[in-house]
Amino acid sequence: MAKILIVEDNQGTNKAICEYMKEAGHTLFSAFTGSEALKIFRGEELDIIVLDIMLPEMSGIVVLHEIRKVSNIPVIMLTALDDEYTQSNSFDEMADDYITKPFSMLILGKRIIALLRRSQSKPAVNMIKLGDVTVDFSGYTACDENGKIDITPKELEILKVLIDNKGLVLSRNQILDDVWGYDCDVIDRTIDAYIRNIRKKLRLDCITTVKGIGYKFEMGQEI
Repeated sequence: MAKILIVEDNQGTNKAICEYMKEAGHTLFSAFTGSEALKIFRGEELDIIVLDIMLPEMSGIVVLHEIRKVSNIPVIMLTALDDEYTQSNSFDEMADDYITKPFSMLILGKRIIALLRRSQSKPAVNMIKLGDVTVDFSGYTACDENGKIDITPKELEILKVLIDNKGLVLSRNQILDDVWGYDCDVIDRTIDAYIRNIRKKLRLDCITTVKGIGYKFEMGQEI
């Protein structure tokens, strides 16, 4: 679960983004002015910021400049301004992404998740112990005290995606995109069958179901 700050002076847009991301299990903060944004930024340990440019009191570019004095937190600029100068200026101030309005809530959500993954990336986990089960992702095998467990490569790839995003709620479509690719013709409910198999074969209770959204991996000790 991530802490996300939405800086947008349009209350309807701000509320819509917050509600959409809350459904994925994240904690949301709202700011409607530049000074409010900086106050929240300085008082909370945030994971990512969605930042409008045309704000009361100070522009989003100024807010970003102040943030970059002390932090490399991921920042997505979300604005109606689509001119080359403003976009270039945003990236000069080290914005991580730039989305113009009108925008797709789905795509904004995916870009937020993508930036969170990059910013929270850790050295690749090739082997992990879950209870009495040892999983070797590089060798696509799993075993316990009784020997090798019959598990498929796709089941292990799904488990790896969940572990790599430990603590984040992943939708079925996000798991599909990571394991099968964006152009796959596999339906999202296929993921449910794979999750059932993973839980049964590896005797896991650390993959939780988030009703109406997807799944989350909540524990696990690397070895």
